[in-house]
Formats: sequence, structure tokens, C-alpha cells
Amino acid sequence: METGARTSPVQFAELLAEELTAREQACPRGSLPPQEAGAIAARRVFYQVRAAHSSDTRLWASPDSTAWTVLYENDPRFQLSCLNRFIYVKAVADLTQALQGADAMRGKVSTVGLAAYGNRAQGLASQLAAWGVTRVCPLGQMQNPPLTWRHDGRPSLGDLVTWTDWEVLAPM
Repeated sequence: METGARTSPVQFAELLAEELTAREQACPRGSLPPQEAGAIAARRVFYQVRAAHSSDTRLWASPDSTAWTVLYENDPRFQLSCLNRFIYVKAVADLTQALQGADAMRGKVSTVGLAAYGNRAQGLASQLAAWGVTRVCPLGQMQNPPLTWRHDGRPSLGDLVTWTDWEVLAPM
């Protein structure tokens, strides 16, 4: 999340944690295999230690369970999530810094949710497309692609069809 907005990245992370608390009440995550729950617990402990020694890291987590975790870091480097409602919020100056921090994922990101409007949204979408993202949509719509969406930039059924081009000789 960009710094300098009305809501700071830390405030956003806190709001996200509040929403995940409500979400867990309305739609519990469900049980996990011990390996996945252990991965979440181990990662939480790592970041709890880091947060105890630095104001650049903060952690919010569901009490008495691994149902959800929100981690704020002032480090823009991309981290793979262990999934299962484990979310990283990263503070960045701008999209360029975010993309530099995620450069190892270049060409592997299909969808980005964007909270911007007008010319700003157009500029950010162009920058994301140049970086390799194949779909940019409003936040909240990432799981609702249109039927015409070309997943990973490819037509949904196009790879299953064999096309025949017929080039007709023009009459003389």
C-alpha cells in the first residue's frame, strides 16, 4: 500500500484485521491439515519476534487459532503467503517500488485489485500491464472475472480449438 494516502498502511492493516475478525464470525475458515496450521504458527512466531524488536513490523492475529493473520511490514520486498487468510500489507512509496520489490514474481501475477480512479487508475493499469499483469480490476472483484476474461492473457477455449484458415484465390 502506498504511503501518503488518507489511510496509512498500518491503519489499513488494522482495518483489515478488524474485517477478518468479522469475516471469521460470518464465514469461518475451516480446519487445516496440521502441516498448514504449523506453517502459520511458525511464521507468526517469527514475525512476533521481529515486531517485538522493530516498529517496522506489526502483527494482528486471530486469538487462540490460526484462522487469520495480518502482517504489516515497512519492507517492500514481496513475500509468498502461506495462504489461509495470512495477509501481508507492505508499505511502499509508489507502484514502481512495489513492482521492484515483487520483481521475482514478474510474469507470474495474473490479477491485481486496484483502488484508484480516473487518470491515476489508467496510469497504474498501464504500468501493471507493462510489468506483465494480465488483468487489473477494482478491489473486491478479483474473484469475479467476466466471462470474456482471458485467463493469464490466453483465450479460455482458444487452446482447445484447432483453427483452419482458408485463403481463397482471388478470381482473375
